[in-house]
Amino acid sequence: MAAINTEYKEPSYGNWRVPRSAGLGDLGAIGTGIVMAGLLLGIISFAIWGLFVGLGVLAVAGLSTLLLTVKDKHGQSVVDRFATRMNFRLARFSGANLYRSGPLGVTELGMYQLPGLAAKSRLYEFNDSYNRPFAMLHVPTTSHFTVIFSTEPDGASLVDPEQVDAWVANWGGWLAGLGDEAGLEAAAVTVETAPDSGYRLRNEVEMNIDENAPEAAKAILREVIRTYPEGSATVRAWVSLTFNASLRAGSRKREPEDVARDVASRIPGLGARLQSTGAGIARPMSAQELCEVVRIAYDPPAALIIDEAHAAGSPVALTWGEVGPTATQAGWDDYRHDSAFSVSWTMTGAPRGSVNSSVLSRLLAPHGDVDRKRVSLLYRPMDSARAAAVVERDQNNANVRITSGNRPSARALVDARSAAQTAQEEAQGAGLVNFGMVVTATVTDATRLPDAVAAIEQTSGTARVLLRRAYGSQDTAFAASLPLGLVLPKHILLPSEIREAL
Repeated sequence: MAAINTEYKEPSYGNWRVPRSAGLGDLGAIGTGIVMAGLLLGIISFAIWGLFVGLGVLAVAGLSTLLLTVKDKHGQSVVDRFATRMNFRLARFSGANLYRSGPLGVTELGMYQLPGLAAKSRLYEFNDSYNRPFAMLHVPTTSHFTVIFSTEPDGASLVDPEQVDAWVANWGGWLAGLGDEAGLEAAAVTVETAPDSGYRLRNEVEMNIDENAPEAAKAILREVIRTYPEGSATVRAWVSLTFNASLRAGSRKREPEDVARDVASRIPGLGARLQSTGAGIARPMSAQELCEVVRIAYDPPAALIIDEAHAAGSPVALTWGEVGPTATQAGWDDYRHDSAFSVSWTMTGAPRGSVNSSVLSRLLAPHGDVDRKRVSLLYRPMDSARAAAVVERDQNNANVRITSGNRPSARALVDARSAAQTAQEEAQGAGLVNFGMVVTATVTDATRLPDAVAAIEQTSGTARVLLRRAYGSQDTAFAASLPLGLVLPKHILLPSEIREAL
């Protein structure tokens, strides 16, 4: 009888790739078009105006191609960096990087509304099919509605690795299933670490102390209440789902009440499936809870007041017009908001090679140099019909890059094999998801900002993700890291098709 090998082998994950358009060498479709047009104009110039004019035309075309193809490790060309810096200078010259709200500000009716992309957002509250209240955030600019789940993940400590693998597999299945959800535009997972105020622990312990207990036992418990919060941290996680007002392209845009009726029947099922991914108990957030989360993000010291009010049994009543900051100032590489300073990064490269399920653990863990940290994973799932077309086109483009020259590079060959593997997995039922990451570090003292920046950049190396500081867009990146369900590509003027073709 043959022996059965029961040794556990930890699985690895990888093969993340960015679809590229077909072109010559490293050029995309637009870059190839510039080269062809430059050569054609050069030939015409030689024939009509002579040698020097033709050489000048070819030099301009070559310089334009060089500016588009020479990119840094983050995929940014000289043109991209120049445009970013000029846009920020224009914003600073016009005062668009400054924000003032409240009675002394410029907002309507003297309210403390949110700045930037969420300025026009509106908050509603409805009940789901279990009669639980849930908040629904409406962004009229993009016709999006967002529902947020509050989760209580258990973490991977003292958990069998087989269970962790099952959670990862269920998470992949959950993401793949989102592609078949009618009207769903995007999803996001936000993990926040912050100092523990200790009010919840104090309230829980004092309510359960027996007056007849020995004085020594009561003294120990009160000492725990006094000393435990020092240096401890709380970890909270949210999952936001963003739905489109239109169920399909060209259909009628639904009103908030219509979207709420549709989403209310789906919330219990989506939350139940989340529990199998290791997210713990997932329940929809109420409007009051969402207001508190956003208020604390812009003004961290408000967390002590809110926690103390909860411990006293009198929660703070907030409305959506009161959660915004009083004043903000977006700098080139940082963001000042009320009583805190923040720096945000965006992911420009997924981990190369294969990684295990704990690759992000250090990046997500609390850090002593960061008062408040948020890591948001942004997902845009594709439906099955579109995913098949995307992987097929990507595979064809990869094959074109191989056959466009006599000796294809090793990078082109690896890219073609990766595209073929992606197409094979999609054909077997795997989902296709666009994803990104935004990381925000917040401190209440400006002198600690360099230490917070160093902490994030160090832990991002262990996570094997390539992060780029959101230069010139710190206020936008800060808003994107919040559990508001903002879909950043929908707020960009340049269509995604043109950006991919560059």
